[in-house]
Amino acid sequence: MAAAGVRLVQDASEVAVVGIWEVLRRLPAIRRAKALMERALESERPDLLVPIDFPDFNLRLAAASKRAGLPVVYFVSPQIWAWRQGRVRRIRELVRHMLVLFPFEAAFYEKAGVPVTYVGHPVADRAPGKLSAEQLRSRAGLPADGEVLAMLPGSRREEVERLLPRMLGAAKLLDQDRPGLRLLLPLAPGLPRQYCERLVEESGIGDVALHERDFPDILSVCAAGVVASGTASLEAATVGLPMVVVYRVSPFSYAVGRALIKVDNIALPNLVAGRRVVPELIQGECNPEAIARALGRYLDDPDEADRARRELRAVRERLGGPGVFDRAAEALLDEVSPAAV
Repeated sequence: MAAAGVRLVQDASEVAVVGIWEVLRRLPAIRRAKALMERALESERPDLLVPIDFPDFNLRLAAASKRAGLPVVYFVSPQIWAWRQGRVRRIRELVRHMLVLFPFEAAFYEKAGVPVTYVGHPVADRAPGKLSAEQLRSRAGLPADGEVLAMLPGSRREEVERLLPRMLGAAKLLDQDRPGLRLLLPLAPGLPRQYCERLVEESGIGDVALHERDFPDILSVCAAGVVASGTASLEAATVGLPMVVVYRVSPFSYAVGRALIKVDNIALPNLVAGRRVVPELIQGECNPEAIARALGRYLDDPDEADRARRELRAVRERLGGPGVFDRAAEALLDEVSPAAV
């Protein structure tokens, strides 16, 4: 957004965290950001507040917006269909219109009496890249042939700190039987390269290709991948990457979340498919040995890898057609007075 010319009142990366204990650690910074945003609402009086995901912060901001008499259209629904479903009552009070990414979210909000529009998922807007597999390998510093394993540990430092060492540990186990296996670490925007390089160096694995471009097309050259739960797993699904989805938070956050979660799966490809099409290794199961075993099934069994690719292509087809942002923009403009436009 900053690159597109948006003036940032507060950089979200400074307050974006996952997990209850992690939020408590960042609470002073989050409170400062909230106060800053509320002052901006009061002083600048925008025509519309468009919160995007991040519900524990944005629903409070939506309440401040409503107190100030400013309408709220929420884009990218909080995952209330998965846990803490009671929040839908607050959304009904605060939000004029929900714009959602998945069809099952639209059904959830319609049942709850919240005005909703299904616009589709942004990954459906992405056109396939034009580079060949050979060109992609070359740009990433990978050899022209041989198996490549992708590691996607997330976009937040806390995620990467918890997940990347376990991914690297799994890669080290796999490398014992597959000495030609190459490792690829696509870097999420905003994630410092030096930080990831330090974690790789500490792992003792010497040959990991860190790559900052061509995502998710670069995953098409990979035989398999281990992916943090989140949007990256859905992007990996669009290129048919046979994957293992992993996640890990603090023990306290996990204990609370486990008591509240209402769905059987947490990986977005599995949620969109309506069943488990790729393995999920969560919390204690997210360890190098289990990750290596799950990835080994793809690397050792071409039929299993082909099954995953086939079912993930079906997931891609369920994400709606191109034009997601155009549909979202039209819905937003419908909520703005003609004088403001």
